[in-house]
This record gives sequence, C-alpha cells and structure tokens, in this order.
Amino acid sequence: MQIESIEIKNYRLFRDAKLVNVPRLCVLVGANGTGKSTLFDVFSFLKDALAMNVTKALAKRGGYREVASRGFAHEPIELTLQFRLEITGKERLVTYVLKIAPGADGKPFVEREVLRYKRGSYGAPFRFLDFSNGTGYAITNEEEFSKQDEELTREEQQLDAPDILAIKGLGQFERFKAASAFRLMIENWHVSDFHVSEARPSQEDGFAEHLSTRGDNLPLVANFLFEHHRDRFDRVLKAMQRRVPGVSVVEPRQTEDGRLVLRFQDGSFKDPFIARYVSDGTIKMFAYLVLLNDPKPYPLLAIEEPENQLYPELLPELAEEFRDYAERGGQVFISTHSPDFLNALTLDEIYCLRKQDGFTTISRAAESENLQALFDLGDLPGYLWKQGLFEGLNKDARR
Repeated sequence: MQIESIEIKNYRLFRDAKLVNVPRLCVLVGANGTGKSTLFDVFSFLKDALAMNVTKALAKRGGYREVASRGFAHEPIELTLQFRLEITGKERLVTYVLKIAPGADGKPFVEREVLRYKRGSYGAPFRFLDFSNGTGYAITNEEEFSKQDEELTREEQQLDAPDILAIKGLGQFERFKAASAFRLMIENWHVSDFHVSEARPSQEDGFAEHLSTRGDNLPLVANFLFEHHRDRFDRVLKAMQRRVPGVSVVEPRQTEDGRLVLRFQDGSFKDPFIARYVSDGTIKMFAYLVLLNDPKPYPLLAIEEPENQLYPELLPELAEEFRDYAERGGQVFISTHSPDFLNALTLDEIYCLRKQDGFTTISRAAESENLQALFDLGDLPGYLWKQGLFEGLNKDARR
C-alpha cells in the first residue's frame, strides 16, 4: 500500500489542500500552527470513524463545528485519498472519497462515500462501492476482470445509520474485495503519540505484540520480540549499538515479583541499569527501533517531531532507519522542526505547509527551482530551511 495523493477540504486549517506525488517517506515542515498535527489528525479521524462512527469521531474532536474550517461549518468536509493497493493479486490505483455533511438536526451524516478504480488499462474508474446517507451498493464480483461492467453483480445495502462508514460493514466480508482491503489498511495505521515517561516504568508480566501509540507497553513488546522473534530483537540491538554510542546490550528481564523491566548495558559501566536511569533519547531511539522492526509492519506510520529528546547527532541515523522502513514497503509521514533531520533528506521527501489568508497550503520542496538549484550545488535542506528559503516555496512552485 502507498498513498499517492491526499486532498482535504474544509477540515480545520485545510480549506482546500492537496499533497500530490507522495513518496514513501514524506516529511512535513512549517511554522507552528500551520497544520502539521492537523494532517496527522486526518489519519486518526479516518481510523476513529471506522472503529466507531462519524458522529463519535467528530465528537472526540469537539464536534462538527470545531472540525470544519472556521466560518464554513455549514459546508461538508471532504477527504479524498488515492493509493496503490493490491486487490486479487493485482496492484490498482484506488480512490476513496468521503464527504460528511452537517444534518439539519445538527447530527453529521455521510453524504457520499465512494471507492473506485480502473478495471482495465483504459476507461474511467469504476465505482465498486457507492453510498449516500446510509444507502447504496457494492460490487460483489469485482475480481472478475474479464466481465464487462454491466455483467458485474451489484448488491444493494442499507446501513444501520447514516453516520456509519460503508467500508466498516462491507469491509468485513471477503466478497467486497476493495472495501475489505481498504478497511484492513486503515485499521493497521499507526499514528504515534509517544510519551517517554510512559515507556519507562516496568510493567506487570503480560503480553503485547505491537507497540501502542503512546509507547506505554514497550517492555512487553520488547519481551515479545526477545522470545518469539529473536532475529528482530537482535536487529534492534545491532541498530542500537550502531546508532547510540556506548550501548552494548538491551534486554528485557522479569523481576521476582513478576514485573518486566528493560536493562541497558553501557560500556562505561560494569553492571547494566534499568530503563528509568537511561536518558530520554536512548529510550526513544529504542522505542522507534522496536516500532520499525515489528514482525507485521504497519502500512502507514505517522510520527510527530521525532527529534524531541534525541541528540542532534542521532537524527540523521533515525532518518536512515525511517527510510529503510519505507523502502521495505511501509509508508512514513513525519513532521519536524529539526534542520539536522532535514539534512538527511532529499527535497523530494519534504513538503512545506504555509498559512495564506488564514488557511494552509502545501507544496513539495522539489517543485521549487530555486531550492532544487541550491540543493544540486550541495546545500542541505536543513540549512536552506534554517535560512528561511522555504518561506517563498508556495509562491515559487506556482510559477
């Protein structure tokens, strides 16, 4: 799976914004308040709307009026994602459109939900799922590509409520191939809200396969890798030894009272010490490496400001780990204010968010002829950003 474009209309600062030609490693820069966190919230909103419903996902964010762009609460919110997804053994460019409107009674509903892609090399994309206000249809034999469009079987459906996503219900059935694949993709997105303080404490003995968004089960996941995926744990350990000077051993240990603790061995000390005595940067680097070496990689990772608590010298190393994850098939979205992190990137991987007339516009750094020329001459992106040369990016890209 790879998201290729995102279009956001009437969602907080994004009155009408687009990310196009999105790479597997996509890094967002911009001043505070330009919408970097809002973009990540779009991912979280889709995941919440799928897990619950549109009404509850919006209520979690203060309600429809708080989420809609300021001054436009009477207009619909519209999200459009284009992504490459394997369906019945073939990679397809799929488009998902979700349009949410405020109801006359104040309760939001799904005004339109469409999932479409081309069945062949030619022709317009075919709608395999199309719902409005709780009713619509889905195609049940979409994998039969030899059949003509009119030969496909259309199954009419009525949802329990107009604020439920059709991909939530239909996506649980194998016969709706595209809806099922898309539902699974969203369910496995990881939008990080990592807190070092929550990753430090030892935990009661238990079981956890995947790192939580807050990182509070880090010892349990480390223990799972240590016991069931030793090759992955060893890869994390080797990366720690390579990336963090002085760290030679990291291991989970069970205490006599049944609690799990992480123990770190520093070459400067004879005995290992537990996680609560290790620097924030060391814990955070270890958590990211555990996340990036999950045996079941996430199709999408979204991480805000990974530079916090990390030494500047570690940031190029971390960028390399994120890029390696992306090259193995995942997709990573990162927001940052760090010139050191940006210096490890190419202009193709950087998008700049900038406020204009109260709303945010998004441009790709590589679209700027000026930035590209400076980059080709050897200037690094972080230094160009620090000098303020990204400020005119949006204007320059439209020439």
